[in-house]
Amino acid sequence: MKWGTGAPGHRGSGAPGHRGTGILRPALLRPALLLCVCASVRPCALYAQRDSVSQARTDSILAQRPRGDSIRPRPPITPGQAFLRSLVLPGWGQSSLNRNVTGGIFVAFEGVALTMVWKSGWQLDFAGVRGKYVKSHTQEQQDWVVLLIFNHLMSGAEAYVSAHLWDFPAGLEIQRLPDGSTNLGLRVPF
Repeated sequence: MKWGTGAPGHRGSGAPGHRGTGILRPALLRPALLLCVCASVRPCALYAQRDSVSQARTDSILAQRPRGDSIRPRPPITPGQAFLRSLVLPGWGQSSLNRNVTGGIFVAFEGVALTMVWKSGWQLDFAGVRGKYVKSHTQEQQDWVVLLIFNHLMSGAEAYVSAHLWDFPAGLEIQRLPDGSTNLGLRVPF
């Protein structure tokens, strides 16, 4: 009986009862596609579909909500909302707070970690077929899953702190002085 070539990309390789190693598993494809679609829908497109009655009601609700005073502006979202958004999808809370570079870093690491979880799972399946290095590939996959969870927690914590420090002035300056030395200063308004 021939079980297949055993090549990493070959779908039919492996012993009987072994799941084929495809590029994308259908069970993971649907949630990933749904997440991409939900993330790409702009909120303004959804608001455009409201009728005038609900728009007037929304305007009256916004008019009654207390606003921040002129000394301390309010962030666009609360710290709790920022934490939950970034906990669900790293970078979402940062994006809501106009911290696009920081959010992009969290999204990029999320992509790398998800890719490595998939790759290590694929390698673990292949190692199981061969019967070699199963323990090391299991450890590698667990390490990437831990890093993925850590990215979610750190993104949420960073968004929470950023929402609290929304009104903090960015007065940190580094200057080169005429004598060649470097000066680090913090400007604090009184």
